Amino acid sequence: MPSIDIHDIRKYLPHRYPFLLIDRVIDYVPDESLSAIKNVTVNEPFFQGHFPARPVMPGVTILEALAQASAILASVSLGEEAKANRIYLFAGVDKARFKRQVEPGDQLIITVQLLRKLKSVWRCGTQAHVDGELACSAELLFTYQDL
Repeated sequence: MPSIDIHDIRKYLPHRYPFLLIDRVIDYVPDESLSAIKNVTVNEPFFQGHFPARPVMPGVTILEALAQASAILASVSLGEEAKANRIYLFAGVDKARFKRQVEPGDQLIITVQLLRKLKSVWRCGTQAHVDGELACSAELLFTYQDL
C-alpha cells in the first residue's frame, strides 16, 4: 500500500500555504484511484471569516481539496512531478453534493476514482468523508496547461 507524505506531496502539487490542502496520501493505484487525508484545524485562514461564531469549512474549499487529490492522482499516473510551467485547472464540477458540515478537528478522508481520461482531460469521481459519514461528493473535470 503506497503512501505519499507531505514532503513528496509538495513535489507533485505547486500549491503552498495557505492553499495546500492535502496532508497525506494513504494509498493510490496509478490510473485508477487515490485516498488522501486533510486534517482540518481551527488555524485554517478561512475560518476567520467563515464563520467566526461557528467555523465551517467552505464547500468550495472542500472541492479544492478533492481537486488537489485528483491532481496528485494525475501526477503519479503520468509519472511527473510539478513543473514550474504547468498548472492543473478545473474544467468542470458536476453532481456536487454537500451532506455534512466540516468543522475544526475533523479529518477529511478523500477518495478519488478515475472515471475517464481523454488526452489531457481527466474526469474523477470524488468523495470526502468525516468519521465514516459522507461530507461531500462530486465529479471533477480538470486538465493541465503548460505555460
